[in-house]
Amino acid sequence: MVDELRQKIKELKTDRNAAILAHNYQLPEVQNMADYVGDSLGLSRQAADADEDIIVFCGVYFMAETASILCPDKTVLIPDRQAGCPMVGMSPVEALQELKDQHPNAEVVTYVNSSAEMKAMSDYCCTSSNAVEVVESIPPGREIIFVPDQYLGSYVQEQTGRDLVLYRGYCPTHGRILREDILELKEEYPDAEVMVHPECRPEVRAMADYVESTGGMCRRAAESEADDIIVGTEIGLVYRLRKENPDKRFHLASEAAICPNMKQIDLEKILWSLQDLDHEVSVSPDVRDRALKAVNRMVEVAAA
Repeated sequence: MVDELRQKIKELKTDRNAAILAHNYQLPEVQNMADYVGDSLGLSRQAADADEDIIVFCGVYFMAETASILCPDKTVLIPDRQAGCPMVGMSPVEALQELKDQHPNAEVVTYVNSSAEMKAMSDYCCTSSNAVEVVESIPPGREIIFVPDQYLGSYVQEQTGRDLVLYRGYCPTHGRILREDILELKEEYPDAEVMVHPECRPEVRAMADYVESTGGMCRRAAESEADDIIVGTEIGLVYRLRKENPDKRFHLASEAAICPNMKQIDLEKILWSLQDLDHEVSVSPDVRDRALKAVNRMVEVAAA
């Protein structure tokens, strides 16, 4: 059945001149089907550079929206329109407008985990892999609003020494990873390296040897000489890490670190989306025009 689905998808992908992009948190079967697997920054760059007419975006809705902003001449599909991000729901545009009213001269840096409308209200967009570089690119002395992830924002503050105005959004999945989880695993694997995502709580980041985006974790794992590596992010990344580094042992920091929204897409939904050109994601020209400058800055700023 799986082989049959894969073959049908391959045939349709060729017929439609389509590319399949998948986030690192997607199901293994989806990662294996994709032309490219990566983090938000890598996926955005891949979408911008794609030659295909159709992009099937296997992730959550804001990612497909970002691809639509970057590629208005392409058809962007998401196999499940209900695959959303809780952080986006925590950060309505009214909340950002209130912050802008309170800090009228501030530059606005918005995490990619946000709606197109919020990006349209921003000066810069960033991902977890280049948030530090984006903030560092802003001239010293300028006030900066950072939305919506308070934990990524606090990490950027630590790394840059800049005082940011933070909004109190967060990722529920990374919020479930606790300091006690890391301590427990360190007791079991005392020589293990610890790498965690910057969306984790500050006390969890303080336990880590490395704080990295998912793309950064993949690079770090390949370079590491450690036999055991504790991974503080969503469970989906561990599949890719084990696949690419079969000689190393990866231990998920918390079994509770599962994003149900990232698991909504499967092979059948990819097939149906390609077959019917269903669930197209588009951004209105007005919103796109206002968001494009911030999103382009995100893509252009090189990750460390």
